[in-house]
Order: sequence, then C-alpha cells, then structure tokens
Amino acid sequence: MSSTSNTPTHHTSTIGAIGAPSRRNTELALLIFAVAIPVFAYANVGLALNDAVPAGLLGYGLGLGLLAGIAHLVVRKFAPYADPLLLPLATLLNGLGLVAIWRLDQSRLLQSIGVAGGKATNQLIYTAMGIGLFVAVLFFLKDHRTLQRYTYISMAASLVLLLLPLVPGLGADVYGAKIWISVGSFTIQPGEFAKIVLAIFFAGYLMVKRDALALASRRFMGLYLPRGRDLGPILVVWAISILILVFETDLGTSLLFFGMFVIMLYVATERTSWIVFGLLMSAAGAVGVASFEPHIQVRVQAWLDPMHEYVLSRTPGVTGVHSDQLQQALWAFGSGGTLGTGWGQGHSELIRFAANSDFILATFGEELGLAGIMAILLVYGLIVERGVRTALAARDPFGKLLAIGLSGAFALQVFVVAGGVMGLIPLTGMTMPFLAYGGSSVIANWALIGILIRISDTARRPAPTPAANPDAEMTQVVRPS
Repeated sequence: MSSTSNTPTHHTSTIGAIGAPSRRNTELALLIFAVAIPVFAYANVGLALNDAVPAGLLGYGLGLGLLAGIAHLVVRKFAPYADPLLLPLATLLNGLGLVAIWRLDQSRLLQSIGVAGGKATNQLIYTAMGIGLFVAVLFFLKDHRTLQRYTYISMAASLVLLLLPLVPGLGADVYGAKIWISVGSFTIQPGEFAKIVLAIFFAGYLMVKRDALALASRRFMGLYLPRGRDLGPILVVWAISILILVFETDLGTSLLFFGMFVIMLYVATERTSWIVFGLLMSAAGAVGVASFEPHIQVRVQAWLDPMHEYVLSRTPGVTGVHSDQLQQALWAFGSGGTLGTGWGQGHSELIRFAANSDFILATFGEELGLAGIMAILLVYGLIVERGVRTALAARDPFGKLLAIGLSGAFALQVFVVAGGVMGLIPLTGMTMPFLAYGGSSVIANWALIGILIRISDTARRPAPTPAANPDAEMTQVVRPS
C-alpha cells in the first residue's frame, strides 16, 4: 500500500522533470525561426530599395540572435517550466519592428523632416535595454507573489509616474499629448511603465476585496447590480482616467487603465454588471471630455471624416490643427490589397511624422497586405492567449489576476492602436507594442513578458514530492497480514 500511494506523486514529478528540457528545446527551435524571419525580411527590404543585400545584414542578424539567445539562456536557467511560446513571439514582433523602422530610415522624405535616420540603431539599443530588464525580472523576481507585498506602494508609484508629465520643466508636449517627460536629450513615456505597476496594485487590491465587490444588491434587466458602497473603487479609477484625459489629453492611456481595471474586476468577481458599468462610464467620460477638449475634438473629427481633414490640411489660409495622417494610412492599407506591394516597395513615408511610431502598422499593411496584417495580429493574439492560459494555470489568486491584468492591458493597447490606425476608433497616440519606434514602449513590454514568464513558470512547475512518513511505514511493516 505504501509504494502504491507514492506512485502518482513520483510519476508527476518525473513528467515535470522531463517536460522542462522539452519545453526549452521547443522554445529554442521557435526562437531560431523568430530570428530568421526578420533577417529574411531585412534582406528583402535591401534588395527592393538598393538591388543589393544590405551591408548591415550580418550585424543585424547577429545582434538580434545574440539578444534572443541571452534571453533564452536566462529563461532556461531561471524559468525552465515557463510557457515556451512567449519569448519567441515577442522576439518575432520586435525583429519585424526593427526591419520596418530601418526601411523607413531609408526614406529621404522622412530624413528631410528629421523623423528618420539612425532610428533602427536606436531601437536595437532600446531592445537590448528591454531584454536587460527582462533578464533582471527573471533573476531578481524569484516568486511573483512577493509583488503582493507592494500593493499600495505600487499605487503610489503609479500615481507618481502618471503625474510626472504634468511637472513644469519636466513634461513635454508631443503632438498635443502631455504624456512624455524630457531627461536631457531623452524622452520617456512613464505611462508605459505605469500600466505594469497599476496591474500589480489592482491584482493585490482585488484579491483582498473581491468577495465584497462580488456581492449584489438587486437585479435589474437580467443584471445583478453592485451595492452602492462598492462602487467606490471603480468610481475612483474612472475619475483618475478622466483626469488623465483632461490634463494630459491622452485618450489611449485613460482607456487602457480603466479598461484593464474593469477586466480584472470582472475576472475577480465574475459579475457581468461590472463590464456594463465600465463600458457606460468610459463612454460617458470620453464623450464628456470630447465636448470641451480641442485636442480630442480634432482626433474625433479626423476619425469621422479623414478625407475632410486631409483637404483642410492642404488648403492655404485654413487655420487650426488639421492632419492628413489617418487618410494617408487608409490609402496605405488600400494600396496593399490582399498580398501587399512587397517589402520596401510602399509609400507609407507619406504619413510623415508618426510613420515609424503611431502609424507603423500602415507600413506593414501596405507592404505585406491584408495577409501580413492578419499574421501580425495573430501573433499578438497568441501572446494574449498564452497570457490568459497562464492566468488559468496559476495556482494563487494574485497570480491569476496579475496575469490577466497584464494580458488585458497588452490586448487593449493592440486594439486601440490598430483600431485607430485603421479608422475603427479615434486615434489615441499610443504605440504598437514591439513594432513601433520608442524606447519606453519596447522596454516596458519586455518587462511585461518577463513577469508573465515568471508566473507561467510557477504555475507549470510540478509540485515537490512530499517527504516520506517514517511512522506510517513502520506501522505498515509491523501490521499483521
């Protein structure tokens, strides 16, 4: 009886021990594939633009491969049971983003207005910094549950990060949005890091308060309405998101933070009513602010009638801020058709100032077509799916909420950026994760992937075999047959 009772536990441990090297071998194979695709794309761009293989092809391939290899070795060492898809998927997107940025660097039009030239080199440096932070997360964060101790410190830190762009002399106004801070010759977007810190706070707070928030007072039109006194947290977060929208004129960040909180609140309480309240409150807040904020009004007008804004931007004597960027992006998508014009053969540089940042997805839409855009969105979808799978596998409620919060924030950012560039929703001013040019975005998103990998490793790690009980064994030995 003793040997039989110990068999299942020993069997599970053996499977886990065999499974870890298998996962890492799978990750390595996928990682090689994820590096090879951008290298092939880089060669195609060079051939299309100059009829020659780019001189920097070897350096680019070695650089991206070295960074990916370092990340793989760190995951193999410190998170051997983690999901094997997260690192290759992030590497693939980051590599393709570098190719698109380098392609736009070759544009004389963008060089003449100071948008292009050396941006790909800068982005590769930012990628190295991001993977450095990724390594630091896995090295120092041995257990994600330690983050729960810093719940309210995270709240304070996130508020500081969100308020920094409003500090006189530190904040910078870029294209009408006050979401940047200037440190010497560098500009930093604190909101990219605030989304991670806020997810930690929301996870810790909701884990403690979820039972109270799940209570309902009455039923209305098929929905269980929350109690009035429990509406406080969502009203506070809603008010903060509105203040961000008003003072920083940043629609994207306010939607991201409020949406992330509502998603985590729904997962914690399983109450559909929170989703309904969240959607109604976000819509009311956006409409209310848009009624008096000129910057938001311009973006809404450009969304409703992009062709009209295009004409006004080219009409002499017309005053006001009018942009042709959205219409140029829509033309780029239309020019791409189903299969695209081919790497390096599009004209997305006509978008000008935000061609390599907010509107970089238009470059992929024109040069890779609908098929390429769907493939890229599928990669983003796989990252979100693996994050949700990690949340389902997590053994502790804090890990579940943190994983779903980070995955939800990532998904919302992809939606608001892709939706804005494609004309589905008003432009938000956020950047496409991993693809777009920007140090803050790529560094913060590598940290996000690192935390998800840590949670995944903890969730998939087999439980340790319990120590044998000598008293039980002695009892079975002396028991008469």
